[in-house]
Amino acid sequence: MKIATWNVNGVRARQGQLLDWLATEQPDIVCLQEIKASLDQLPFELRDVEGYWSYWHGEKGYSGVALLIAKSLVNASPACVHPEFDFEQRIVCTTITSPVGEILLASIYVPNGGKDYEAKLRFLDALDSFAASAARHQRLVILCGDLNVARTDRDIHERERKPNQMGTRPDERALLERVIARDLVDVGRALDPDNDNLFTWWAPWRSLKQKNIGWRIDYVLASSTLASRATTSVVQREIGTSDHGPVVVTLDL
Repeated sequence: MKIATWNVNGVRARQGQLLDWLATEQPDIVCLQEIKASLDQLPFELRDVEGYWSYWHGEKGYSGVALLIAKSLVNASPACVHPEFDFEQRIVCTTITSPVGEILLASIYVPNGGKDYEAKLRFLDALDSFAASAARHQRLVILCGDLNVARTDRDIHERERKPNQMGTRPDERALLERVIARDLVDVGRALDPDNDNLFTWWAPWRSLKQKNIGWRIDYVLASSTLASRATTSVVQREIGTSDHGPVVVTLDL
């Protein structure tokens, strides 16, 4: 099973790139963030992506998430829901059946906190409760998305590190660690533990993306049972013109 997460930073601006990437990469599950479009704004090619069940959850010009599930993976369109803490179209969930059991999937966009830092902390706290509930019920979980927190300083290029900047503060990091402690594994770091240049987002100036001077804030978090079956995790920095690169994880199920 190939799972991908990508903050496209405006799906209409990246439509051709997304469709070309899907055709080449052929992921089974795609989690998108910052689609910045409502369903009625999407062209037909995106509303009904060939080979995928598509669920779009966005408003005009701001935030928004989406889930694409390959029709080869499930026979019918899976029901998608939103936890009670969803606001500004930031999380969409579904459940699929896999060879190892039912898996709860979520595409997530955590607010960056620049306009309302307390809202970011509330969202992360609610996400922790969501993950804790899944763990109590022994559910298999895959949480994907732009979580807007770098776990440690090594997840930020040394040239980009600044004291107490958003995305690095102790309280938000502690909340993300609480989420991960709910029997989840940060698959990207688990498979590449010694890479100090593992980044997923690059500020859109001074050619930082080309130079790989960035942050790691996009994650695939998987239940330990699933994470133990992960074989590869790749950040595709060369794909597209978003300031984020797709993160693609393969599980041997």
